[in-house]
Amino acid sequence: MSISLKAVPSYEKCFFDEDFDAKPSLVRACCLRGEEFHFEVVMTAREVPAWLLGEPARLACRSPLADVITFERIENVPVRFPCYPLRSDEDYLRRTPGLYPDLLIPMSPGEWLEAPMQGLSSLYVTVQVPERAVAGDYPIEVVLISETGEEVAAAIVLTVLNAVLPPQSLIYTQWLHADCIANAYDVGIFSEKHWAYIENYMKCAARNGVNAMLTPVFTPPLDTEVGGERPTVQLVDVMQDADGWHFGFRRLHRWLSLCERCGIRYFEISHFFTQWGAEHAPKIIGTVSGETRKLFGWETNSLSEEYIGFLRAFLRAFLAEMQSVGLDKRCIFHISDEPDMKHLERYRAVKEKLSDLLDGCFVVDALSDFEFYRTGAVKAPIPASDHIEPFLEAGIPGSWTYYCCAQCRAVSNRFIAMPCSRTRIIGAQLWKYRIAGFLHWGYNYWYTRFSRRAVDPFVLNDGGSFTPAGDCFSVYPGPDGMPYQSLHMKAFTETLADLRAMKLAESLCGREAVLSALEKDGSITFSRYPRKTDSAFSLRERINELIQTAVRK
Repeated sequence: MSISLKAVPSYEKCFFDEDFDAKPSLVRACCLRGEEFHFEVVMTAREVPAWLLGEPARLACRSPLADVITFERIENVPVRFPCYPLRSDEDYLRRTPGLYPDLLIPMSPGEWLEAPMQGLSSLYVTVQVPERAVAGDYPIEVVLISETGEEVAAAIVLTVLNAVLPPQSLIYTQWLHADCIANAYDVGIFSEKHWAYIENYMKCAARNGVNAMLTPVFTPPLDTEVGGERPTVQLVDVMQDADGWHFGFRRLHRWLSLCERCGIRYFEISHFFTQWGAEHAPKIIGTVSGETRKLFGWETNSLSEEYIGFLRAFLRAFLAEMQSVGLDKRCIFHISDEPDMKHLERYRAVKEKLSDLLDGCFVVDALSDFEFYRTGAVKAPIPASDHIEPFLEAGIPGSWTYYCCAQCRAVSNRFIAMPCSRTRIIGAQLWKYRIAGFLHWGYNYWYTRFSRRAVDPFVLNDGGSFTPAGDCFSVYPGPDGMPYQSLHMKAFTETLADLRAMKLAESLCGREAVLSALEKDGSITFSRYPRKTDSAFSLRERINELIQTAVRK
Protein backbone atom coordinates (compact mmCIF):
# COMPACT_ATOMS: atom_id res chain seq x y z
CA MET A 1 0.00 0.00 0.00
CA SER A 2 1.55 3.30 -1.05
CA ILE A 3 -0.54 5.58 1.16
CA SER A 4 1.20 7.56 3.90
CA LEU A 5 -1.07 8.68 6.72
CA LYS A 6 -0.68 10.63 9.97
CA ALA A 7 -2.68 12.60 12.49
CA VAL A 8 -2.00 16.34 12.68
CA PRO A 9 -3.42 19.09 14.93
CA SER A 10 -6.64 20.82 13.89
CA TYR A 11 -4.81 24.12 13.38
CA GLU A 12 -3.16 22.76 10.24
CA LYS A 13 -4.50 23.77 6.84
CA CYS A 14 -3.08 21.17 4.48
CA PHE A 15 -2.63 22.60 0.99
CA PHE A 16 -2.48 20.15 -1.88
CA ASP A 17 1.08 21.16 -2.86
CA GLU A 18 2.64 20.98 0.63
CA ASP A 19 5.18 18.44 1.89
CA PHE A 20 3.62 15.56 3.84
CA ASP A 21 6.74 15.05 5.95
CA ALA A 22 6.80 18.70 7.03
CA LYS A 23 3.39 18.47 8.70
CA PRO A 24 3.60 18.11 12.51
CA SER A 25 2.38 14.81 13.92
CA LEU A 26 -0.21 14.69 16.69
CA VAL A 27 0.31 11.78 19.05
CA ARG A 28 -1.42 12.83 22.26
CA ALA A 29 -3.97 15.48 23.16
CA CYS A 30 -6.44 16.21 25.94
CA CYS A 31 -9.87 17.73 26.34
CA LEU A 32 -12.69 18.09 28.85
CA ARG A 33 -15.80 16.01 29.30
CA GLY A 34 -18.60 17.43 27.17
CA GLU A 35 -16.16 19.00 24.72
CA GLU A 36 -16.04 18.71 20.94
CA PHE A 37 -12.41 17.83 20.15
CA HIS A 38 -10.94 18.04 16.65
CA PHE A 39 -7.91 16.78 14.81
CA GLU A 40 -7.01 16.05 11.21
CA VAL A 41 -5.63 13.11 9.30
CA VAL A 42 -3.44 14.00 6.34
CA MET A 43 -2.63 11.53 3.57
CA THR A 44 -0.71 11.18 0.34
CA ALA A 45 0.03 8.37 -2.12
CA ARG A 46 3.72 8.22 -2.96
CA GLU A 47 3.80 5.44 -5.58
CA VAL A 48 0.74 4.57 -7.64
CA PRO A 49 0.36 3.45 -11.24
CA ALA A 50 0.71 6.31 -13.70
CA TRP A 51 -2.86 5.90 -14.93
CA LEU A 52 -4.26 6.55 -11.44
CA LEU A 53 -4.57 10.03 -9.96
CA GLY A 54 -4.80 8.62 -6.46
CA GLU A 55 -5.00 5.38 -4.54
CA PRO A 56 -8.52 4.42 -3.33
CA ALA A 57 -9.06 3.18 0.21
CA ARG A 58 -11.95 2.56 2.55
CA LEU A 59 -12.24 4.52 5.81
CA ALA A 60 -12.47 2.77 9.18
CA CYS A 61 -12.25 3.87 12.81
CA ARG A 62 -11.21 1.84 15.86
CA SER A 63 -11.68 3.39 19.26
CA PRO A 64 -13.73 3.04 22.45
CA LEU A 65 -15.11 6.44 21.37
CA ALA A 66 -16.00 5.31 17.83
CA ASP A 67 -19.72 5.95 18.37
CA VAL A 68 -19.10 9.67 18.97
CA ILE A 69 -16.51 10.22 16.24
CA THR A 70 -17.49 11.78 12.92
CA PHE A 71 -15.51 12.50 9.77
CA GLU A 72 -15.54 15.19 7.12
CA ARG A 73 -13.49 15.29 3.97
CA ILE A 74 -11.54 18.54 3.65
CA GLU A 75 -11.91 19.85 0.13
CA ASN A 76 -10.08 22.71 -1.55
CA VAL A 77 -12.05 25.71 -2.76
CA PRO A 78 -11.01 28.32 -5.33
CA VAL A 79 -9.88 31.48 -3.57
CA ARG A 80 -9.30 34.43 -5.87
CA PHE A 81 -9.37 37.15 -3.18
CA PRO A 82 -7.40 35.90 -0.13
CA CYS A 83 -6.61 39.34 1.35
CA TYR A 84 -6.49 43.05 0.66
CA PRO A 85 -3.10 43.60 -1.01
CA LEU A 86 -2.52 46.99 0.64
CA ARG A 87 -4.48 46.52 3.87
CA SER A 88 -3.20 43.27 5.31
CA ASP A 89 -0.14 42.02 7.18
CA GLU A 90 2.31 39.14 6.89
CA ASP A 91 0.31 36.74 9.04
CA TYR A 92 -1.57 35.02 6.21
CA LEU A 93 -0.83 31.51 5.03
CA ARG A 94 -0.81 32.67 1.44
CA ARG A 95 -1.56 35.95 -0.28
CA THR A 96 -2.12 34.75 -3.84
CA PRO A 97 -5.14 33.22 -5.59
CA GLY A 98 -5.31 29.44 -5.62
CA LEU A 99 -6.92 26.36 -4.10
CA TYR A 100 -7.33 26.58 -0.32
CA PRO A 101 -8.55 23.85 2.07
CA ASP A 102 -11.85 24.88 3.68
CA LEU A 103 -14.97 22.93 2.66
CA LEU A 104 -15.96 20.04 4.97
CA ILE A 105 -18.03 17.25 3.39
CA PRO A 106 -19.38 14.58 5.75
CA MET A 107 -18.36 10.98 5.22
CA SER A 108 -18.81 7.78 7.17
CA PRO A 109 -16.64 4.76 7.96
CA GLY A 110 -16.89 2.32 5.10
CA GLU A 111 -16.87 5.01 2.42
CA TRP A 112 -14.17 5.18 -0.22
CA LEU A 113 -11.75 8.06 -0.61
CA GLU A 114 -8.63 8.63 -2.66
CA ALA A 115 -5.21 9.60 -1.40
CA PRO A 116 -3.82 11.88 -4.14
CA MET A 117 -0.59 11.06 -5.94
CA GLN A 118 2.21 13.42 -4.89
CA GLY A 119 -0.23 15.78 -3.19
CA LEU A 120 -2.01 16.12 0.13
CA SER A 121 -5.60 15.53 1.12
CA SER A 122 -6.99 15.44 4.62
CA LEU A 123 -9.86 14.46 6.88
CA TYR A 124 -11.39 16.49 9.68
CA VAL A 125 -12.12 14.34 12.72
CA THR A 126 -14.58 15.39 15.42
CA VAL A 127 -14.83 13.62 18.78
CA GLN A 128 -17.96 14.64 20.67
CA VAL A 129 -16.90 13.59 24.15
CA PRO A 130 -19.96 12.90 26.34
CA GLU A 131 -20.28 14.76 29.63
CA ARG A 132 -20.68 11.39 31.34
CA ALA A 133 -17.43 10.02 29.85
CA VAL A 134 -15.04 8.44 32.33
CA ALA A 135 -11.81 10.41 32.63
CA GLY A 136 -8.79 8.64 31.19
CA ASP A 137 -6.90 7.78 28.02
CA TYR A 138 -8.76 6.78 24.86
CA PRO A 139 -6.89 5.47 21.83
CA ILE A 140 -8.27 6.58 18.46
CA GLU A 141 -7.12 4.84 15.30
CA VAL A 142 -8.14 6.09 11.86
CA VAL A 143 -7.58 3.35 9.32
CA LEU A 144 -7.51 3.23 5.52
CA ILE A 145 -8.04 -0.19 3.95
CA SER A 146 -7.01 -0.78 0.35
CA GLU A 147 -8.90 -2.81 -2.24
CA THR A 148 -6.57 -5.73 -1.47
CA GLY A 149 -7.14 -5.53 2.30
CA GLU A 150 -3.86 -3.81 3.21
CA GLU A 151 -4.12 -1.28 6.03
CA VAL A 152 -2.44 1.92 7.08
CA ALA A 153 -3.39 3.79 10.25
CA ALA A 154 -2.96 7.09 12.05
CA ALA A 155 -3.39 6.94 15.82
CA ILE A 156 -3.62 9.36 18.71
CA VAL A 157 -4.39 9.00 22.41
CA LEU A 158 -7.01 11.43 23.66
CA THR A 159 -6.93 12.08 27.39
CA VAL A 160 -10.29 13.10 28.80
CA LEU A 161 -9.83 15.19 31.94
CA ASN A 162 -12.05 14.75 34.98
CA ALA A 163 -13.86 18.06 34.53
CA VAL A 164 -16.88 19.11 32.48
CA LEU A 165 -16.68 21.99 30.00
CA PRO A 166 -19.03 24.63 31.46
CA PRO A 167 -21.91 26.15 29.47
CA GLN A 168 -21.18 29.06 27.18
CA SER A 169 -21.86 32.43 28.77
CA LEU A 170 -20.72 34.58 25.83
CA ILE A 171 -23.63 35.81 23.72
CA TYR A 172 -22.66 34.94 20.15
CA THR A 173 -24.66 35.97 17.12
CA GLN A 174 -23.79 35.24 13.52
CA TRP A 175 -26.44 36.47 11.13
CA LEU A 176 -28.49 33.76 9.44
CA HIS A 177 -29.90 35.07 6.16
CA ALA A 178 -33.17 33.21 5.58
CA ASP A 179 -33.55 34.61 2.06
CA CYS A 180 -30.19 33.13 1.03
CA ILE A 181 -31.40 29.67 2.07
CA ALA A 182 -34.53 30.06 -0.05
CA ASN A 183 -32.48 31.27 -3.02
CA ALA A 184 -29.87 28.53 -2.77
CA TYR A 185 -32.43 25.72 -2.72
CA ASP A 186 -35.05 27.38 -4.92
CA VAL A 187 -37.84 26.97 -2.39
CA GLY A 188 -40.64 29.33 -1.49
CA ILE A 189 -39.99 31.61 1.46
CA PHE A 190 -41.60 30.14 4.59
CA SER A 191 -42.76 27.10 2.67
CA GLU A 192 -42.56 23.88 4.67
CA LYS A 193 -39.28 22.99 2.93
CA HIS A 194 -37.89 26.43 3.76
CA TRP A 195 -38.79 25.98 7.43
CA ALA A 196 -37.13 22.55 7.46
CA TYR A 197 -33.97 23.93 5.87
CA ILE A 198 -33.88 26.90 8.26
CA GLU A 199 -34.03 24.39 11.11
CA ASN A 200 -31.03 22.51 9.68
CA TYR A 201 -29.04 25.73 9.48
CA MET A 202 -30.05 26.82 12.97
CA LYS A 203 -29.02 23.48 14.44
CA CYS A 204 -25.63 23.71 12.77
CA ALA A 205 -25.18 27.27 14.04
CA ALA A 206 -26.09 26.23 17.58
CA ARG A 207 -23.69 23.27 17.48
CA ASN A 208 -20.99 25.79 16.68
CA GLY A 209 -21.78 28.09 19.58
CA VAL A 210 -24.32 30.53 18.13
CA ASN A 211 -26.86 31.24 20.86
CA ALA A 212 -28.49 34.44 19.54
CA MET A 213 -30.46 34.39 16.28
CA LEU A 214 -31.18 37.32 13.97
CA THR A 215 -34.98 37.35 13.97
CA PRO A 216 -36.51 39.07 10.93
CA VAL A 217 -39.66 40.60 12.36
CA PHE A 218 -39.28 42.69 9.19
CA THR A 219 -36.93 42.03 6.27
CA PRO A 220 -33.54 43.07 7.70
CA PRO A 221 -32.27 46.33 6.15
CA LEU A 222 -28.74 44.95 5.90
CA ASP A 223 -26.24 44.94 3.03
CA THR A 224 -28.85 46.19 0.60
CA GLU A 225 -28.24 48.68 -2.20
CA VAL A 226 -30.01 52.01 -1.71
CA GLY A 227 -33.26 51.64 -3.58
CA GLY A 228 -32.79 47.89 -3.93
CA GLU A 229 -34.62 45.05 -2.22
CA ARG A 230 -33.84 41.65 -0.82
CA PRO A 231 -36.50 38.91 -0.85
CA THR A 232 -39.15 39.45 1.81
CA VAL A 233 -38.59 37.35 4.94
CA GLN A 234 -40.99 39.18 7.26
CA LEU A 235 -42.20 37.14 10.22
CA VAL A 236 -44.84 39.57 11.51
CA ASP A 237 -48.14 40.11 9.70
CA VAL A 238 -49.13 43.77 9.43
CA MET A 239 -52.69 45.00 8.91
CA GLN A 240 -54.15 48.50 8.90
CA ASP A 241 -57.81 49.52 9.06
CA ALA A 242 -59.86 52.42 10.35
CA ASP A 243 -59.03 51.41 13.92
CA GLY A 244 -55.28 51.58 13.35
CA TRP A 245 -52.47 49.03 13.13
CA HIS A 246 -52.86 45.33 13.93
CA PHE A 247 -50.23 42.59 14.02
CA GLY A 248 -50.14 38.85 13.65
CA PHE A 249 -47.41 36.85 15.34
CA ARG A 250 -48.11 33.29 14.18
CA ARG A 251 -44.94 32.96 12.05
CA LEU A 252 -42.88 34.75 14.66
CA HIS A 253 -43.91 32.22 17.31
CA ARG A 254 -42.99 29.38 14.97
CA TRP A 255 -39.56 30.98 14.53
CA LEU A 256 -39.10 31.45 18.27
CA SER A 257 -40.11 27.86 18.99
CA LEU A 258 -37.72 26.64 16.31
CA CYS A 259 -34.90 28.68 17.84
CA GLU A 260 -35.52 27.22 21.27
CA ARG A 261 -35.72 23.69 19.88
CA CYS A 262 -32.35 24.20 18.20
CA GLY A 263 -30.71 25.52 21.38
CA ILE A 264 -30.89 29.27 20.68
CA ARG A 265 -31.49 31.37 23.79
CA TYR A 266 -31.50 34.99 22.55
CA PHE A 267 -33.53 36.66 19.80
CA GLU A 268 -31.80 39.46 17.93
CA ILE A 269 -34.60 41.59 16.54
CA SER A 270 -33.89 42.98 13.06
CA HIS A 271 -32.92 46.65 12.84
CA PHE A 272 -35.67 49.27 12.91
CA PHE A 273 -33.89 51.59 10.47
CA THR A 274 -31.58 51.21 7.49
CA GLN A 275 -27.85 50.58 7.76
CA TRP A 276 -25.19 53.33 7.73
CA GLY A 277 -27.24 56.28 8.88
CA ALA A 278 -30.78 55.33 9.95
CA GLU A 279 -32.25 57.51 7.19
CA HIS A 280 -34.98 55.16 5.93
CA ALA A 281 -37.36 52.41 7.00
CA PRO A 282 -36.79 48.73 6.27
CA LYS A 283 -39.04 47.10 3.69
CA ILE A 284 -42.34 46.32 5.40
CA ILE A 285 -45.21 44.52 3.70
CA GLY A 286 -48.76 44.83 5.01
CA THR A 287 -52.45 44.61 4.20
CA VAL A 288 -54.55 47.76 3.90
CA SER A 289 -58.25 47.51 3.01
CA GLY A 290 -57.71 43.94 1.87
CA GLU A 291 -54.79 44.83 -0.42
CA THR A 292 -51.29 43.52 0.35
CA ARG A 293 -48.54 45.94 -0.62
CA LYS A 294 -45.28 47.51 0.46
CA LEU A 295 -45.99 50.05 3.18
CA PHE A 296 -42.51 51.34 3.96
CA GLY A 297 -39.03 51.15 2.47
CA TRP A 298 -36.29 53.27 0.93
CA GLU A 299 -38.85 55.88 -0.05
CA THR A 300 -39.80 56.33 3.63
CA ASN A 301 -38.09 59.02 5.67
CA SER A 302 -37.17 57.39 8.98
CA LEU A 303 -38.58 60.36 10.90
CA SER A 304 -41.90 60.50 9.05
CA GLU A 305 -44.88 60.65 11.37
CA GLU A 306 -46.50 57.68 9.63
CA TYR A 307 -43.50 55.38 10.08
CA ILE A 308 -42.78 56.43 13.65
CA GLY A 309 -46.45 55.97 14.49
CA PHE A 310 -46.39 52.51 12.92
CA LEU A 311 -43.17 51.55 14.72
CA ARG A 312 -44.47 52.65 18.11
CA ALA A 313 -47.67 50.66 17.57
CA PHE A 314 -45.61 47.64 16.56
CA LEU A 315 -43.28 47.90 19.55
CA ARG A 316 -46.17 48.10 22.00
CA ALA A 317 -47.78 45.01 20.49
CA PHE A 318 -44.50 43.13 20.12
CA LEU A 319 -43.31 43.76 23.67
CA ALA A 320 -46.70 42.78 25.08
CA GLU A 321 -46.61 39.57 23.02
CA MET A 322 -43.09 38.69 24.17
CA GLN A 323 -43.92 39.47 27.78
CA SER A 324 -46.94 37.19 27.58
CA VAL A 325 -44.68 34.22 26.76
CA GLY A 326 -41.81 35.27 29.05
CA LEU A 327 -39.29 36.01 26.29
CA ASP A 328 -39.02 39.81 26.49
CA LYS A 329 -35.78 39.75 28.53
CA ARG A 330 -34.15 37.52 25.95
CA CYS A 331 -34.57 40.01 23.10
CA ILE A 332 -31.73 42.09 21.69
CA PHE A 333 -32.75 45.27 19.86
CA HIS A 334 -30.98 47.38 17.23
CA ILE A 335 -31.64 50.90 15.96
CA SER A 336 -29.27 51.09 12.96
CA ASP A 337 -26.09 49.25 11.99
CA GLU A 338 -22.70 51.03 11.92
CA PRO A 339 -23.53 54.75 12.24
CA ASP A 340 -20.73 57.34 12.43
CA MET A 341 -20.50 61.00 13.40
CA LYS A 342 -22.15 62.31 10.24
CA HIS A 343 -25.21 60.26 11.19
CA LEU A 344 -25.34 61.39 14.82
CA GLU A 345 -28.21 63.86 14.55
CA ARG A 346 -30.45 61.42 12.66
CA TYR A 347 -29.54 58.48 14.90
CA ARG A 348 -30.33 60.45 18.03
CA ALA A 349 -33.61 61.66 16.60
CA VAL A 350 -34.96 58.25 15.60
CA LYS A 351 -33.81 56.62 18.84
CA GLU A 352 -35.51 59.34 20.87
CA LYS A 353 -38.80 58.52 19.17
CA LEU A 354 -38.63 55.00 20.64
CA SER A 355 -36.71 55.55 23.86
CA ASP A 356 -39.71 55.42 26.21
CA LEU A 357 -40.86 52.08 24.76
CA LEU A 358 -37.35 50.58 24.76
CA ASP A 359 -36.58 51.70 28.30
CA GLY A 360 -35.32 48.64 30.16
CA CYS A 361 -34.70 46.68 26.94
CA PHE A 362 -31.27 45.55 25.77
CA VAL A 363 -30.39 47.84 22.84
CA VAL A 364 -26.99 47.50 21.10
CA ASP A 365 -25.53 48.65 17.80
CA ALA A 366 -22.32 48.07 15.90
CA LEU A 367 -20.37 51.29 16.51
CA SER A 368 -16.62 51.82 16.18
CA ASP A 369 -16.50 55.62 16.42
CA PHE A 370 -15.58 56.40 20.03
CA GLU A 371 -16.53 60.07 19.68
CA PHE A 372 -20.01 58.96 18.70
CA TYR A 373 -20.17 56.81 21.84
CA ARG A 374 -19.03 59.74 24.00
CA THR A 375 -22.13 61.68 22.95
CA GLY A 376 -24.25 59.14 24.85
CA ALA A 377 -26.35 58.27 21.81
CA VAL A 378 -25.42 54.59 22.11
CA LYS A 379 -25.25 53.20 25.63
CA ALA A 380 -24.16 49.69 24.59
CA PRO A 381 -21.86 49.90 21.55
CA ILE A 382 -20.38 46.95 19.64
CA PRO A 383 -17.00 48.23 18.42
CA ALA A 384 -14.93 46.45 15.81
CA SER A 385 -12.00 44.51 17.25
CA ASP A 386 -9.46 46.91 15.70
CA HIS A 387 -11.20 49.95 17.26
CA ILE A 388 -11.95 48.48 20.68
CA GLU A 389 -9.11 49.92 22.79
CA PRO A 390 -10.73 53.26 23.77
CA PHE A 391 -13.99 51.44 24.55
CA LEU A 392 -12.10 49.06 26.84
CA GLU A 393 -10.37 51.97 28.55
CA ALA A 394 -13.80 53.53 29.14
CA GLY A 395 -14.70 50.50 31.27
CA ILE A 396 -18.07 49.83 29.64
CA PRO A 397 -19.70 46.97 31.55
CA GLY A 398 -20.77 43.99 29.48
CA SER A 399 -18.75 45.02 26.42
CA TRP A 400 -19.26 43.39 23.03
CA THR A 401 -17.10 43.33 19.91
CA TYR A 402 -17.33 42.26 16.28
CA TYR A 403 -15.25 41.87 13.16
CA CYS A 404 -15.97 41.79 9.44
CA CYS A 405 -13.97 42.35 6.25
CA ALA A 406 -12.30 45.57 7.46
CA GLN A 407 -10.56 43.85 10.38
CA CYS A 408 -7.80 42.50 8.14
CA ARG A 409 -4.60 43.82 9.72
CA ALA A 410 -3.09 42.84 13.08
CA VAL A 411 -6.32 41.50 14.65
CA SER A 412 -7.92 38.06 14.65
CA ASN A 413 -10.37 37.12 11.91
CA ARG A 414 -11.67 34.04 10.09
CA PHE A 415 -10.53 34.58 6.49
CA ILE A 416 -9.73 31.34 4.66
CA ALA A 417 -6.17 32.52 4.00
CA MET A 418 -5.49 33.12 7.71
CA PRO A 419 -3.91 30.50 10.00
CA CYS A 420 -6.41 28.74 12.25
CA SER A 421 -4.40 29.90 15.26
CA ARG A 422 -5.09 33.52 14.33
CA THR A 423 -8.81 32.80 14.24
CA ARG A 424 -8.68 30.84 17.48
CA ILE A 425 -6.63 33.32 19.54
CA ILE A 426 -9.62 35.62 20.03
CA GLY A 427 -10.83 33.27 22.77
CA ALA A 428 -7.98 34.47 24.98
CA GLN A 429 -8.78 38.08 24.12
CA LEU A 430 -12.46 37.68 24.91
CA TRP A 431 -11.60 36.11 28.26
CA LYS A 432 -8.94 38.66 29.23
CA TYR A 433 -11.16 41.65 28.57
CA ARG A 434 -14.36 40.06 29.92
CA ILE A 435 -16.20 40.50 26.64
CA ALA A 436 -19.89 39.65 27.02
CA GLY A 437 -20.96 39.33 23.39
CA PHE A 438 -19.57 38.76 19.91
CA LEU A 439 -21.23 39.55 16.57
CA HIS A 440 -20.39 38.41 13.06
CA TRP A 441 -22.49 39.31 10.06
CA GLY A 442 -21.97 36.39 7.69
CA TYR A 443 -23.21 32.94 8.62
CA ASN A 444 -24.58 32.32 5.12
CA TYR A 445 -24.45 35.53 3.06
CA TRP A 446 -24.44 34.15 -0.49
CA TYR A 447 -24.83 37.42 -2.38
CA THR A 448 -22.53 39.98 -3.95
CA ARG A 449 -22.06 43.37 -2.32
CA PHE A 450 -25.32 45.17 -1.55
CA SER A 451 -27.20 41.95 -2.36
CA ARG A 452 -27.26 42.81 -6.06
CA ARG A 453 -27.22 39.15 -7.13
CA ALA A 454 -26.90 35.67 -5.67
CA VAL A 455 -23.62 33.74 -6.03
CA ASP A 456 -22.59 30.11 -6.05
CA PRO A 457 -20.57 29.97 -2.80
CA PHE A 458 -18.67 26.90 -4.00
CA VAL A 459 -17.21 29.10 -6.76
CA LEU A 460 -17.30 32.62 -5.28
CA ASN A 461 -16.47 32.83 -1.58
CA ASP A 462 -15.66 36.55 -1.63
CA GLY A 463 -19.10 37.98 -2.40
CA GLY A 464 -17.96 38.93 -5.91
CA SER A 465 -14.67 40.53 -4.76
CA PHE A 466 -16.59 42.15 -1.89
CA THR A 467 -14.64 40.69 1.05
CA PRO A 468 -11.62 38.43 1.54
CA ALA A 469 -12.66 34.80 1.14
CA GLY A 470 -14.28 33.46 4.29
CA ASP A 471 -15.91 36.62 5.59
CA CYS A 472 -19.27 36.37 3.81
CA PHE A 473 -20.17 32.93 5.07
CA SER A 474 -19.15 30.10 7.36
CA VAL A 475 -21.29 27.35 5.81
CA TYR A 476 -21.85 26.10 2.28
CA PRO A 477 -25.26 24.99 0.92
CA GLY A 478 -25.04 21.21 0.97
CA PRO A 479 -27.64 18.89 -0.56
CA ASP A 480 -31.19 18.44 0.76
CA GLY A 481 -31.13 21.64 2.79
CA MET A 482 -28.18 20.56 4.94
CA PRO A 483 -25.25 22.95 5.44
CA TYR A 484 -21.66 21.93 4.88
CA GLN A 485 -19.32 23.24 7.57
CA SER A 486 -15.98 24.95 6.94
CA LEU A 487 -12.51 24.92 8.46
CA HIS A 488 -12.68 28.64 9.14
CA MET A 489 -15.92 28.16 11.10
CA LYS A 490 -14.58 25.23 13.14
CA ALA A 491 -11.56 27.29 14.20
CA PHE A 492 -13.96 29.76 15.82
CA THR A 493 -15.89 26.89 17.39
CA GLU A 494 -12.63 25.90 19.08
CA THR A 495 -12.27 29.52 20.22
CA LEU A 496 -15.53 29.23 22.14
CA ALA A 497 -14.45 25.97 23.79
CA ASP A 498 -11.16 27.64 24.80
CA LEU A 499 -13.08 30.53 26.35
CA ARG A 500 -15.27 28.16 28.35
CA ALA A 501 -12.20 26.25 29.53
CA MET A 502 -10.53 29.50 30.62
CA LYS A 503 -13.57 30.39 32.69
CA LEU A 504 -13.47 26.97 34.30
CA ALA A 505 -9.76 27.33 35.04
CA GLU A 506 -10.41 30.77 36.52
CA SER A 507 -13.05 29.32 38.86
CA LEU A 508 -10.61 26.60 39.97
CA CYS A 509 -7.28 28.42 40.04
CA GLY A 510 -7.98 32.14 40.09
CA ARG A 511 -7.73 34.82 37.44
CA GLU A 512 -4.01 35.53 37.86
CA ALA A 513 -3.06 31.91 37.24
CA VAL A 514 -5.03 31.86 33.99
CA LEU A 515 -3.61 35.20 32.87
CA SER A 516 -0.09 33.97 33.57
CA ALA A 517 -0.72 30.86 31.47
CA LEU A 518 -2.18 32.92 28.63
CA GLU A 519 0.65 35.41 28.56
CA LYS A 520 3.55 33.00 28.95
CA ASP A 521 4.77 34.00 25.48
CA GLY A 522 4.01 37.70 25.85
CA SER A 523 1.19 40.14 26.58
CA ILE A 524 -2.06 39.53 24.71
CA THR A 525 -4.23 42.36 23.41
CA PHE A 526 -6.62 42.45 20.47
CA SER A 527 -3.77 43.50 18.17
CA ARG A 528 -0.77 41.85 19.88
CA TYR A 529 -0.59 38.12 20.46
CA PRO A 530 1.68 35.14 19.67
CA ARG A 531 1.78 34.46 15.91
CA LYS A 532 3.20 30.95 15.76
CA THR A 533 1.09 28.39 13.94
CA ASP A 534 0.54 26.38 17.11
CA SER A 535 0.15 29.33 19.52
CA ALA A 536 -3.56 28.97 20.29
CA PHE A 537 -3.26 25.17 20.57
CA SER A 538 -0.32 25.48 23.01
CA LEU A 539 -2.19 28.10 25.00
CA ARG A 540 -5.14 25.73 25.39
CA GLU A 541 -2.81 22.94 26.49
CA ARG A 542 -1.58 25.19 29.30
CA ILE A 543 -5.17 25.90 30.36
CA ASN A 544 -5.85 22.16 30.40
CA GLU A 545 -2.80 21.65 32.63
CA LEU A 546 -4.20 24.16 35.12
CA ILE A 547 -7.53 22.36 35.18
CA GLN A 548 -5.92 18.94 35.47
CA THR A 549 -3.75 20.04 38.38
CA ALA A 550 -6.73 21.58 40.16
CA VAL A 551 -9.04 18.55 39.82
CA ARG A 552 -6.31 16.19 41.04
CA LYS A 553 -5.97 18.01 44.36
